[in-house]
Amino acid sequence: MIPSKTRPSSDALLGDLMLLHPKLIDLSLGRVERLLAKLGHPERKLPPVVHIAGTNGKGSITAYLRAFMEAAGKRVHVYTSPHLVRFHERIVLAGPDGMARAIDEDSLVDVLMRVQAVNDGEDITQFEITTAAAFLAFAERPADILLLEVGLGGRLDATNVIAEPALTVITPISMDHAEKLGPTLSKIAAEKAGILKRGVAGVISQQSNEVLSVIEARARVVGADLTIWGRDFDAYEQTGRLVVQRDGHLLDLPLPALVGRHQIGNAGTAVAAALVLGERTPSLRLDERAIEIGLRTVEWSARMQRLSSGPLPKILGDEAELWLDGGHNPAAGDVIADTLAALDEKSPKPVYLVVGMMGQKDALGFLAPFRGLVRAIYTVPIPGAHEAPHTQENLAEIARAAGMQATDRENVIDALQTIAALPKGPKRVLICGSLYLAGHVLSLQQPSQ
Repeated sequence: MIPSKTRPSSDALLGDLMLLHPKLIDLSLGRVERLLAKLGHPERKLPPVVHIAGTNGKGSITAYLRAFMEAAGKRVHVYTSPHLVRFHERIVLAGPDGMARAIDEDSLVDVLMRVQAVNDGEDITQFEITTAAAFLAFAERPADILLLEVGLGGRLDATNVIAEPALTVITPISMDHAEKLGPTLSKIAAEKAGILKRGVAGVISQQSNEVLSVIEARARVVGADLTIWGRDFDAYEQTGRLVVQRDGHLLDLPLPALVGRHQIGNAGTAVAAALVLGERTPSLRLDERAIEIGLRTVEWSARMQRLSSGPLPKILGDEAELWLDGGHNPAAGDVIADTLAALDEKSPKPVYLVVGMMGQKDALGFLAPFRGLVRAIYTVPIPGAHEAPHTQENLAEIARAAGMQATDRENVIDALQTIAALPKGPKRVLICGSLYLAGHVLSLQQPSQ
Protein backbone atom coordinates (compact mmCIF):
# COMPACT_ATOMS: atom_id res chain seq x y z
CA MET A 1 0.00 0.00 0.00
CA ILE A 2 1.25 3.49 -0.87
CA PRO A 3 2.22 5.46 2.27
CA SER A 4 -0.64 7.70 3.38
CA LYS A 5 1.41 10.90 3.00
CA THR A 6 1.90 10.28 -0.72
CA ARG A 7 -1.52 8.83 -1.46
CA PRO A 8 -3.96 11.08 -3.35
CA SER A 9 -7.27 12.04 -1.77
CA SER A 10 -10.48 10.46 -2.93
CA ASP A 11 -11.55 13.85 -4.32
CA ALA A 12 -8.43 13.99 -6.48
CA LEU A 13 -8.96 10.44 -7.70
CA LEU A 14 -12.61 11.07 -8.51
CA GLY A 15 -11.58 14.13 -10.48
CA ASP A 16 -9.10 12.05 -12.48
CA LEU A 17 -11.70 9.35 -13.12
CA MET A 18 -14.14 11.91 -14.49
CA LEU A 19 -11.63 12.68 -17.26
CA LEU A 20 -11.67 9.13 -18.63
CA HIS A 21 -14.84 9.75 -20.68
CA PRO A 22 -16.09 12.91 -22.39
CA LYS A 23 -19.60 12.51 -20.99
CA LEU A 24 -20.81 12.39 -17.41
CA ILE A 25 -23.55 9.94 -18.46
CA ASP A 26 -23.26 7.54 -21.40
CA LEU A 27 -25.51 4.56 -20.80
CA SER A 28 -23.83 1.30 -21.76
CA LEU A 29 -22.81 -2.02 -20.18
CA GLY A 30 -19.81 -2.86 -22.33
CA ARG A 31 -17.25 -0.67 -20.59
CA VAL A 32 -18.11 -1.75 -17.05
CA GLU A 33 -18.32 -5.42 -18.10
CA ARG A 34 -14.82 -5.15 -19.56
CA LEU A 35 -13.43 -3.64 -16.37
CA LEU A 36 -15.18 -6.13 -14.10
CA ALA A 37 -13.72 -9.01 -16.13
CA LYS A 38 -10.22 -7.55 -15.67
CA LEU A 39 -10.92 -7.26 -11.92
CA GLY A 40 -11.84 -10.94 -11.69
CA HIS A 41 -15.62 -10.45 -11.70
CA PRO A 42 -16.30 -9.10 -8.19
CA GLU A 43 -19.97 -8.73 -9.21
CA ARG A 44 -20.19 -12.54 -9.09
CA LYS A 45 -18.88 -12.69 -5.52
CA LEU A 46 -21.51 -10.56 -3.83
CA PRO A 47 -24.07 -11.52 -1.16
CA PRO A 48 -27.71 -11.81 -2.29
CA VAL A 49 -28.61 -8.62 -4.18
CA VAL A 50 -31.87 -6.65 -4.13
CA HIS A 51 -31.80 -4.48 -7.26
CA ILE A 52 -34.01 -1.37 -7.05
CA ALA A 53 -35.10 0.86 -9.96
CA GLY A 54 -37.80 3.50 -10.50
CA THR A 55 -38.28 7.25 -10.70
CA ASN A 56 -39.24 8.20 -7.15
CA GLY A 57 -38.97 6.22 -3.93
CA LYS A 58 -35.82 4.18 -4.64
CA GLY A 59 -33.92 5.73 -1.76
CA SER A 60 -36.80 5.43 0.69
CA ILE A 61 -37.42 1.77 -0.12
CA THR A 62 -33.70 1.09 0.19
CA ALA A 63 -33.74 2.78 3.59
CA TYR A 64 -36.71 0.70 4.77
CA LEU A 65 -35.15 -2.57 3.65
CA ARG A 66 -31.89 -1.66 5.35
CA ALA A 67 -33.74 -0.81 8.56
CA PHE A 68 -35.68 -4.10 8.45
CA MET A 69 -32.56 -6.17 7.84
CA GLU A 70 -30.45 -4.44 10.47
CA ALA A 71 -33.25 -4.83 13.02
CA ALA A 72 -33.06 -8.56 12.32
CA GLY A 73 -29.30 -8.57 12.88
CA LYS A 74 -28.36 -8.94 9.20
CA ARG A 75 -25.16 -7.46 7.81
CA VAL A 76 -26.11 -5.02 5.03
CA HIS A 77 -24.17 -3.44 2.17
CA VAL A 78 -25.85 -0.48 0.43
CA TYR A 79 -25.11 1.24 -2.88
CA THR A 80 -26.93 4.49 -3.72
CA SER A 81 -26.42 7.61 -5.82
CA PRO A 82 -26.01 10.50 -5.97
CA HIS A 83 -24.43 11.37 -2.66
CA LEU A 84 -25.48 14.40 -0.67
CA VAL A 85 -22.36 15.71 1.05
CA ARG A 86 -19.52 13.22 0.47
CA PHE A 87 -19.01 10.57 -2.21
CA HIS A 88 -18.34 8.03 0.55
CA GLU A 89 -22.11 7.95 1.28
CA ARG A 90 -22.67 5.96 -1.93
CA ILE A 91 -20.78 2.90 -0.68
CA VAL A 92 -22.06 1.70 2.69
CA LEU A 93 -20.31 -1.37 4.05
CA ALA A 94 -21.51 -3.83 6.67
CA GLY A 95 -19.24 -3.70 9.69
CA PRO A 96 -18.03 -6.54 11.92
CA ASP A 97 -20.28 -5.17 14.68
CA GLY A 98 -23.32 -5.50 12.41
CA MET A 99 -23.62 -1.76 11.78
CA ALA A 100 -23.27 -0.50 8.21
CA ARG A 101 -21.18 2.63 7.67
CA ALA A 102 -20.08 4.73 4.73
CA ILE A 103 -16.73 3.61 3.37
CA ASP A 104 -13.84 5.36 5.09
CA GLU A 105 -11.36 7.56 3.23
CA ASP A 106 -8.45 5.10 3.26
CA SER A 107 -10.60 2.23 1.99
CA LEU A 108 -12.17 4.39 -0.71
CA VAL A 109 -8.78 5.65 -1.91
CA ASP A 110 -7.45 2.10 -1.94
CA VAL A 111 -10.28 0.66 -4.02
CA LEU A 112 -10.34 3.62 -6.43
CA MET A 113 -6.60 3.33 -7.02
CA ARG A 114 -6.94 -0.39 -7.71
CA VAL A 115 -9.67 -0.01 -10.31
CA GLN A 116 -7.87 2.95 -11.84
CA ALA A 117 -4.71 0.84 -12.27
CA VAL A 118 -6.58 -2.11 -13.76
CA ASN A 119 -8.59 0.13 -16.10
CA ASP A 120 -5.27 1.55 -17.35
CA GLY A 121 -6.68 4.71 -18.89
CA GLU A 122 -9.37 3.05 -21.00
CA ASP A 123 -12.57 4.89 -21.87
CA ILE A 124 -15.17 4.62 -19.08
CA THR A 125 -17.53 6.99 -17.25
CA GLN A 126 -16.96 7.98 -13.66
CA PHE A 127 -20.16 6.25 -12.55
CA GLU A 128 -19.17 3.02 -14.28
CA ILE A 129 -15.68 2.85 -12.80
CA THR A 130 -16.85 3.82 -9.32
CA THR A 131 -19.61 1.19 -9.52
CA ALA A 132 -16.92 -1.37 -10.31
CA ALA A 133 -14.96 -0.07 -7.31
CA ALA A 134 -18.05 -0.45 -5.12
CA PHE A 135 -18.55 -4.06 -6.26
CA LEU A 136 -14.90 -4.76 -5.41
CA ALA A 137 -15.35 -3.28 -1.93
CA PHE A 138 -18.59 -5.20 -1.37
CA ALA A 139 -17.09 -8.50 -2.56
CA GLU A 140 -14.20 -8.21 -0.10
CA ARG A 141 -16.33 -7.49 2.98
CA PRO A 142 -18.71 -10.17 4.37
CA ALA A 143 -22.41 -9.31 4.38
CA ASP A 144 -25.78 -11.03 4.25
CA ILE A 145 -27.34 -8.77 1.63
CA LEU A 146 -26.54 -5.96 -0.80
CA LEU A 147 -29.18 -3.31 -1.49
CA LEU A 148 -28.27 -2.03 -4.94
CA GLU A 149 -29.92 1.12 -6.26
CA VAL A 150 -29.91 1.83 -9.99
CA GLY A 151 -28.09 5.01 -10.97
CA LEU A 152 -30.14 5.97 -14.04
CA GLY A 153 -32.73 3.96 -15.94
CA GLY A 154 -32.01 0.28 -15.54
CA ARG A 155 -31.43 -1.65 -18.76
CA LEU A 156 -28.08 -0.01 -19.54
CA ASP A 157 -27.21 1.19 -16.04
CA ALA A 158 -23.82 0.02 -14.75
CA THR A 159 -25.51 -1.78 -11.85
CA ASN A 160 -27.39 -4.05 -14.28
CA VAL A 161 -24.42 -6.41 -14.64
CA ILE A 162 -25.83 -8.50 -11.78
CA ALA A 163 -27.01 -11.62 -13.64
CA GLU A 164 -29.03 -13.25 -10.85
CA PRO A 165 -30.21 -10.86 -8.14
CA ALA A 166 -32.22 -12.33 -5.29
CA LEU A 167 -35.01 -9.82 -5.95
CA THR A 168 -35.82 -6.82 -8.12
CA VAL A 169 -38.00 -3.89 -7.07
CA ILE A 170 -39.48 -1.22 -9.34
CA THR A 171 -40.79 1.90 -7.61
CA PRO A 172 -43.30 4.34 -9.18
CA ILE A 173 -42.21 5.44 -12.65
CA SER A 174 -42.90 8.91 -14.03
CA MET A 175 -41.33 11.37 -16.48
CA ASP A 176 -37.73 12.19 -15.61
CA HIS A 177 -34.39 12.09 -17.42
CA ALA A 178 -36.27 12.04 -20.74
CA GLU A 179 -33.15 13.25 -22.53
CA LYS A 180 -31.40 10.00 -21.52
CA LEU A 181 -34.18 7.43 -21.25
CA GLY A 182 -36.67 8.46 -23.92
CA PRO A 183 -39.37 11.08 -24.51
CA THR A 184 -42.38 8.99 -23.47
CA LEU A 185 -43.46 7.27 -20.29
CA SER A 186 -43.53 3.92 -22.08
CA LYS A 187 -39.92 4.27 -23.21
CA ILE A 188 -38.80 5.27 -19.71
CA ALA A 189 -40.70 2.30 -18.24
CA ALA A 190 -39.04 -0.03 -20.73
CA GLU A 191 -35.60 1.15 -19.64
CA LYS A 192 -36.39 0.69 -15.96
CA ALA A 193 -38.03 -2.70 -16.55
CA GLY A 194 -34.68 -3.79 -17.97
CA ILE A 195 -33.60 -4.89 -14.48
CA LEU A 196 -36.11 -7.77 -14.53
CA LYS A 197 -34.38 -11.15 -14.85
CA ARG A 198 -35.42 -14.66 -15.80
CA GLY A 199 -36.58 -16.63 -12.78
CA VAL A 200 -36.09 -13.67 -10.42
CA ALA A 201 -39.06 -12.33 -8.45
CA GLY A 202 -39.93 -8.68 -9.03
CA VAL A 203 -41.96 -6.49 -6.67
CA ILE A 204 -43.75 -3.67 -8.47
CA SER A 205 -45.01 -0.58 -6.65
CA GLN A 206 -47.93 1.64 -7.71
CA GLN A 207 -47.82 2.30 -11.45
CA SER A 208 -50.05 3.84 -14.09
CA ASN A 209 -51.74 1.39 -16.45
CA GLU A 210 -49.42 2.49 -19.25
CA VAL A 211 -46.30 1.76 -17.19
CA LEU A 212 -47.61 -1.49 -15.75
CA SER A 213 -48.39 -2.88 -19.19
CA VAL A 214 -44.77 -2.25 -20.24
CA ILE A 215 -43.39 -3.90 -17.10
CA GLU A 216 -45.67 -6.93 -17.47
CA ALA A 217 -44.71 -7.31 -21.12
CA ARG A 218 -41.02 -7.31 -20.21
CA ALA A 219 -41.65 -9.83 -17.42
CA ARG A 220 -43.31 -12.20 -19.89
CA VAL A 221 -40.35 -11.93 -22.25
CA VAL A 222 -37.74 -12.74 -19.61
CA GLY A 223 -39.85 -15.04 -17.43
CA ALA A 224 -39.85 -12.91 -14.28
CA ASP A 225 -42.43 -13.59 -11.57
CA LEU A 226 -44.08 -10.33 -10.51
CA THR A 227 -45.75 -9.31 -7.25
CA ILE A 228 -47.79 -6.24 -8.17
CA TRP A 229 -49.32 -3.45 -6.07
CA GLY A 230 -53.11 -3.58 -6.23
CA ARG A 231 -53.17 -7.17 -7.47
CA ASP A 232 -50.92 -9.15 -5.13
CA PHE A 233 -50.45 -6.70 -2.26
CA ASP A 234 -51.77 -3.40 -0.96
CA ALA A 235 -50.94 -0.95 1.81
CA TYR A 236 -52.91 1.81 3.48
CA GLU A 237 -53.19 3.85 6.64
CA GLN A 238 -55.94 2.89 9.06
CA THR A 239 -56.50 4.35 12.54
CA GLY A 240 -52.93 5.58 12.77
CA ARG A 241 -51.40 2.29 11.65
CA LEU A 242 -49.86 0.93 8.46
CA VAL A 243 -51.82 -2.03 7.13
CA VAL A 244 -50.15 -4.24 4.53
CA GLN A 245 -52.26 -6.89 2.85
CA ARG A 246 -50.77 -9.81 0.93
CA ASP A 247 -52.03 -13.30 0.06
CA GLY A 248 -55.12 -12.82 2.20
CA HIS A 249 -53.09 -11.90 5.29
CA LEU A 250 -52.97 -8.52 7.03
CA LEU A 251 -49.96 -7.07 8.78
CA ASP A 252 -50.85 -4.39 11.33
CA LEU A 253 -47.74 -2.26 11.61
CA PRO A 254 -46.67 1.14 12.97
CA LEU A 255 -46.65 4.07 10.59
CA PRO A 256 -43.22 4.71 9.05
CA ALA A 257 -40.94 7.30 10.63
CA LEU A 258 -40.39 8.98 7.24
CA VAL A 259 -42.79 11.90 6.74
CA GLY A 260 -45.47 12.10 4.03
CA ARG A 261 -48.51 10.24 2.80
CA HIS A 262 -46.48 8.87 -0.09
CA GLN A 263 -44.38 6.97 2.44
CA ILE A 264 -47.33 4.63 2.96
CA GLY A 265 -46.75 3.37 -0.57
CA ASN A 266 -42.98 3.23 -0.17
CA ALA A 267 -43.19 1.43 3.17
CA GLY A 268 -45.86 -0.97 1.89
CA THR A 269 -43.73 -1.85 -1.12
CA ALA A 270 -40.69 -2.40 1.10
CA VAL A 271 -42.67 -4.70 3.39
CA ALA A 272 -43.93 -6.69 0.41
CA ALA A 273 -40.38 -6.88 -0.95
CA ALA A 274 -39.07 -8.14 2.39
CA LEU A 275 -41.76 -10.83 2.49
CA VAL A 276 -41.11 -12.02 -1.07
CA LEU A 277 -37.35 -11.96 -0.48
CA GLY A 278 -37.74 -14.10 2.64
CA GLU A 279 -39.78 -16.65 0.71
CA ARG A 280 -37.16 -16.88 -2.04
CA THR A 281 -34.08 -16.61 0.21
CA PRO A 282 -34.79 -18.30 3.57
CA SER A 283 -31.63 -16.90 5.18
CA LEU A 284 -33.16 -13.43 4.78
CA ARG A 285 -36.60 -14.25 6.15
CA LEU A 286 -37.71 -11.62 8.68
CA ASP A 287 -40.14 -11.79 11.54
CA GLU A 288 -42.77 -9.09 11.97
CA ARG A 289 -40.90 -7.62 14.92
CA ALA A 290 -37.92 -6.69 12.75
CA ILE A 291 -40.24 -4.96 10.28
CA GLU A 292 -41.92 -3.04 13.09
CA ILE A 293 -38.60 -1.86 14.49
CA GLY A 294 -37.39 -0.89 11.04
CA LEU A 295 -40.47 1.21 10.33
CA ARG A 296 -40.00 3.10 13.59
CA THR A 297 -36.26 3.68 13.25
CA VAL A 298 -35.77 4.22 9.50
CA GLU A 299 -33.80 7.32 8.48
CA TRP A 300 -33.19 8.84 5.05
CA SER A 301 -31.63 12.26 4.61
CA ALA A 302 -33.23 14.95 2.43
CA ARG A 303 -36.61 13.23 2.17
CA MET A 304 -38.90 15.60 4.06
CA GLN A 305 -36.17 15.88 6.65
CA ARG A 306 -36.81 18.28 9.51
CA LEU A 307 -33.78 20.44 10.26
CA SER A 308 -34.35 21.39 13.87
CA SER A 309 -30.85 22.42 14.95
CA GLY A 310 -27.73 23.87 13.39
CA PRO A 311 -26.85 27.16 11.69
CA LEU A 312 -29.68 27.27 9.12
CA PRO A 313 -32.64 26.83 11.50
CA LYS A 314 -30.97 29.41 13.75
CA ILE A 315 -31.34 32.00 10.96
CA LEU A 316 -35.12 31.53 10.94
CA GLY A 317 -35.59 31.57 14.70
CA ASP A 318 -37.42 29.36 17.15
CA GLU A 319 -40.93 29.88 15.76
CA ALA A 320 -40.11 28.59 12.29
CA GLU A 321 -39.92 25.05 10.91
CA LEU A 322 -37.24 24.22 8.35
CA TRP A 323 -37.61 21.18 6.08
CA LEU A 324 -35.42 19.71 3.34
CA ASP A 325 -36.35 17.50 0.38
CA GLY A 326 -34.31 16.52 -2.66
CA GLY A 327 -37.30 15.80 -4.93
CA HIS A 328 -36.83 17.30 -8.39
CA ASN A 329 -39.45 16.09 -10.90
CA PRO A 330 -43.20 16.69 -11.34
CA ALA A 331 -44.17 13.50 -9.50
CA ALA A 332 -41.99 14.55 -6.57
CA GLY A 333 -43.58 18.00 -6.64
CA ASP A 334 -46.99 16.35 -6.26
CA VAL A 335 -46.03 14.29 -3.23
CA ILE A 336 -44.09 17.10 -1.53
CA ALA A 337 -47.02 19.49 -1.99
CA ASP A 338 -49.35 16.83 -0.61
CA THR A 339 -47.09 16.41 2.41
CA LEU A 340 -47.05 20.16 3.04
CA ALA A 341 -50.85 20.22 2.77
CA ALA A 342 -51.07 17.42 5.35
CA LEU A 343 -48.74 19.31 7.70
CA ASP A 344 -50.91 22.41 7.25
CA GLU A 345 -54.04 20.47 8.19
CA LYS A 346 -52.45 19.50 11.50
CA SER A 347 -50.68 22.80 12.21
CA PRO A 348 -51.44 25.72 9.85
CA LYS A 349 -48.47 27.99 9.12
CA PRO A 350 -47.56 30.18 6.15
CA VAL A 351 -45.32 28.18 3.80
CA TYR A 352 -42.29 29.49 1.92
CA LEU A 353 -40.16 27.58 -0.57
CA VAL A 354 -36.45 27.93 -1.26
CA VAL A 355 -35.89 26.26 -4.63
CA GLY A 356 -32.92 25.40 -6.82
CA MET A 357 -33.12 23.03 -9.80
CA MET A 358 -30.89 21.51 -12.44
CA GLY A 359 -31.34 23.00 -15.89
CA GLN A 360 -32.65 19.87 -17.61
CA LYS A 361 -35.44 19.39 -15.07
CA ASP A 362 -39.09 20.30 -15.68
CA ALA A 363 -39.21 23.25 -13.31
CA LEU A 364 -42.76 24.27 -14.20
CA GLY A 365 -44.00 20.71 -13.69
CA PHE A 366 -42.29 20.52 -10.31
CA LEU A 367 -43.53 23.91 -9.07
CA ALA A 368 -47.12 23.76 -10.34
CA PRO A 369 -48.48 21.62 -7.45
CA PHE A 370 -47.46 24.33 -4.98
CA ARG A 371 -49.72 26.96 -6.54
CA GLY A 372 -52.12 28.22 -3.86
CA LEU A 373 -50.21 26.39 -1.14
CA VAL A 374 -47.17 28.62 -0.60
CA ARG A 375 -46.90 32.33 0.19
CA ALA A 376 -43.74 32.91 -1.83
CA ILE A 377 -40.87 31.16 -3.57
CA TYR A 378 -37.23 32.20 -3.28
CA THR A 379 -35.04 30.78 -6.04
CA VAL A 380 -31.34 30.08 -5.56
CA PRO A 381 -28.36 28.74 -7.54
CA ILE A 382 -26.83 25.32 -6.87
CA PRO A 383 -23.12 25.58 -6.02
CA GLY A 384 -20.83 22.87 -7.35
CA ALA A 385 -23.34 21.11 -9.61
CA HIS A 386 -21.72 18.92 -12.30
CA GLU A 387 -24.25 20.03 -14.92
CA ALA A 388 -25.76 23.47 -15.52
CA PRO A 389 -28.58 24.37 -13.12
CA HIS A 390 -31.39 26.80 -13.78
CA THR A 391 -30.22 30.28 -12.90
CA GLN A 392 -32.12 31.72 -9.97
CA GLU A 393 -33.44 34.46 -12.26
CA ASN A 394 -34.79 31.98 -14.81
CA LEU A 395 -36.32 29.81 -12.12
CA ALA A 396 -38.08 32.80 -10.59
CA GLU A 397 -39.51 33.71 -13.99
CA ILE A 398 -40.87 30.18 -14.40
CA ALA A 399 -42.52 30.34 -10.97
CA ARG A 400 -44.07 33.72 -11.72
CA ALA A 401 -45.36 32.43 -15.07
CA ALA A 402 -47.09 29.69 -13.11
CA GLY A 403 -48.90 32.34 -11.05
CA MET A 404 -46.74 32.27 -7.93
CA GLN A 405 -44.90 35.05 -6.16
CA ALA A 406 -41.19 34.46 -6.69
CA THR A 407 -37.96 36.32 -6.00
CA ASP A 408 -34.43 35.29 -6.84
CA ARG A 409 -31.79 35.31 -4.12
CA GLU A 410 -28.02 34.99 -4.22
CA ASN A 411 -27.85 31.81 -2.12
CA VAL A 412 -29.66 29.71 0.48
CA ILE A 413 -28.54 31.82 3.42
CA ASP A 414 -29.71 34.99 1.68
CA ALA A 415 -33.10 33.38 1.03
CA LEU A 416 -33.49 32.28 4.65
CA GLN A 417 -32.49 35.71 5.92
CA THR A 418 -35.10 37.27 3.63
CA ILE A 419 -37.78 34.96 5.04
CA ALA A 420 -36.63 35.65 8.60
CA ALA A 421 -37.06 39.40 7.98
CA LEU A 422 -40.74 38.94 7.13
CA PRO A 423 -43.31 39.82 9.82
CA LYS A 424 -42.81 37.74 12.96
CA GLY A 425 -44.86 34.65 13.57
CA PRO A 426 -44.72 30.91 12.88
CA LYS A 427 -43.44 29.95 9.43
CA ARG A 428 -42.88 26.69 7.58
CA VAL A 429 -39.94 26.77 5.15
CA LEU A 430 -39.04 24.01 2.71
CA ILE A 431 -35.79 23.87 0.74
CA CYS A 432 -36.31 21.66 -2.29
CA GLY A 433 -35.83 21.04 -6.02
CA SER A 434 -32.54 19.16 -6.23
CA LEU A 435 -30.47 16.52 -4.46
CA TYR A 436 -27.42 18.63 -5.28
CA LEU A 437 -29.03 21.56 -3.46
CA ALA A 438 -29.96 19.28 -0.57
CA GLY A 439 -26.33 18.17 -0.29
CA HIS A 440 -25.20 21.78 -0.28
CA VAL A 441 -27.69 22.55 2.51
CA LEU A 442 -26.47 19.63 4.59
CA SER A 443 -22.89 20.77 4.11
CA LEU A 444 -23.90 24.22 5.40
CA GLN A 445 -25.27 22.45 8.47
CA GLN A 446 -21.80 20.98 9.05
CA PRO A 447 -19.52 24.02 8.64
CA SER A 448 -16.53 22.26 10.18
CA GLN A 449 -16.31 19.79 7.29
